[in-house]
Order: sequence, then C-alpha cells, then structure tokens
Amino acid sequence: MRRALTAVVVLAAGGAASAFLVNRGDTSQAADQTAAAVPVNTTKVAQQTLKDTESADGELGFGTTSAAVNRAAGTITGVPDSGQEFRRGHTVYSVDNKPTTLMYGALPAYRKLVDGTEGTDVLQLEQNLSAMGYTGFTVDDEYTDATAEAVAEWQEDLGLEETGVVELGSVLFAPGHIRVDSVQAAEGAPIGPNQNVLTYTGTTKAVTVQLDAADQRLAKPKAKVDVTLPDGGVVPGRVEKVSTVIIPAESAEKDPETKVEVIVAIDNQKAVAAWSLASVDVTFTASERKNVLTVPVAALVALREGGFGVEVVDGTASRYVPVKTGLFAGGQVEISGAGIKAGTEVGIPK
Repeated sequence: MRRALTAVVVLAAGGAASAFLVNRGDTSQAADQTAAAVPVNTTKVAQQTLKDTESADGELGFGTTSAAVNRAAGTITGVPDSGQEFRRGHTVYSVDNKPTTLMYGALPAYRKLVDGTEGTDVLQLEQNLSAMGYTGFTVDDEYTDATAEAVAEWQEDLGLEETGVVELGSVLFAPGHIRVDSVQAAEGAPIGPNQNVLTYTGTTKAVTVQLDAADQRLAKPKAKVDVTLPDGGVVPGRVEKVSTVIIPAESAEKDPETKVEVIVAIDNQKAVAAWSLASVDVTFTASERKNVLTVPVAALVALREGGFGVEVVDGTASRYVPVKTGLFAGGQVEISGAGIKAGTEVGIPK
C-alpha cells in the first residue's frame, strides 16, 4: 500500500527557478503506480528549443581604448581632434615638427629600427612600406640596406632627414585604422617621455560588457549574442574578446572587484550608426538544447527512491513516471523518460 505524499519546495539546478516537488512514499511500488487523485492543474509536454539565457548591461561605443605614448622629450607641434579618424600612412600627431605615422601591426613599437635589426616589428614595418607603395626590398623580418633605402625614400616624402633609420616614436603601430577618443596633450606644450599624447579606439562600433566573475561561463569567444538597442531594435553580435579587469576599491573598507570584460562585435554597422555612445542590453546564451521535451519546473516531483518524475494524467487516472532532467531555463526543464512524448498531459502540484 502506498504511503502518504509529502510536499517540499527546493531550488532547481543552477538556481534557475524554484520547483514544488513531491516525494513518493513507497519504493516498493511500481513507477507507474496510480496516484491518489487526478491533479486539478495540468499542462502538456512541449517539444521546443530550450535556451539558458542571461542579460547584462552594455555600452555601445568603439571598443577597447588604447593610449599613444610619447617617446622623446620635445614640444607638441600638432595634435588631432577627438573623433578624427586615421588610416595607414597618416600623421597622427607631431613632436618638434616630426610626425608620428600610423602603421598597422599588433606589436607596439618598442625600439629603434636600423640596418641589421631583426624581428616581428621589422616585418610589420616592411609590410606597411610595401602597402604604401615603397619597393626594392624583401618583405621579411630582416632590416637590410634595401629596407633602409625604402625608409629614406619614405622620409623624403615626409620632408624629413633621409637617415634610413626609424626612430622610436616615429611610428604608431595599431591593429587597423583608428579613431581619436580623447587628447591629453596641447599643441605648443612641452612633453616628456612616457607621457600620453592621446587615446584612440578602432573605428568599428562595438559593445563593452562587464560581467561578474561568477558569470564567466557566458563569455565564450565567438559565441552569438543579441544586442537590444535604445529604440527597442535587436541586432546580432558575437563575442570578440574576453579579458579580466580589476576594478580598484572605492575606499579602504572595500576590496577590489574582479570583472570579466567582454567586447561584442556588431557585423551590421548600419544598424548602430545612429548612436555614437548608448546603453544597451546584451543577451548571452549560456547553453542551448534543440528540439527537446520540456515541462514547467513546477511539474517535477521528487521520488523518494531518488531522482525526479512527473505525474502523467490519463483520463480519470494518473501515475508517477520517472524522468531524467536536462537543461533548466526560463522556468522550463528538459525531460526524457519511458512513455514521455510531446503532448503528454502532466500534473502541476499546488
């Protein structure tokens, strides 16, 4: 004979939702034993794509900000305006009337380049010289006499002394064309080494999101996200870069915070062209299960012998059927088990 059912409330896996669960009292009874009464509240098993999503606040802008740092003492003789854009070969700013030229490359300039120098920075320089139309050298990682001749020709075109040597500070390497974010140096002002001249970003709109460290699972490189714009429109995006940042404590009584900074790329730039800066919502999909059987979390019952089940309703009778649970999301839970299919009617405990 079956024992009485005991109702309890527990928290569903991952803390996604709370469920009203029922313990079946007698482990000797079959799993399909008839319940005491047909439940008043029922629902049907659905077949759908289940997504575990989470939204976070983001800022639409131009992505990561970098600093252009002066390398030699002198006087600022030319600075750009905020918002101004530059491409390869353009002069970004000038010190002592000597230009700092934008070239493309991932490795920042860190030394003087002369005949005999070898390395990735030499390769970057030669790739840029070639792209700007200078010839007569082999594009590789070796700075040769032929490289120096091309550099001298470039210097002549800039109106500089034709030394064939690339001084530290004469080139700003950036991943691509840039947009000036802010300017720290003033034209005519003296400037020393290692002082910021300006900050810059890329020219492509992107969204920056700071997640709590506990939500790092959401920040999967190349993962697709949805970005909700201020006008309610939704555009697709993808996780382009993930990094860890430390937020300093606001006071001695507080500890620094560790955040996961996520840069979300927007492929459809026209969709975000109306905003230079804007607050947006970013919806991340932590996991996804396609074409699975689901019921509301509240339909789950806990079986005394372990595991979960659902109360399957068949006309005027009902029985408890063990099920295996999968993804919990949005108040729904993925289930599978013998006799469970789309359209099966199940009870929801009060």
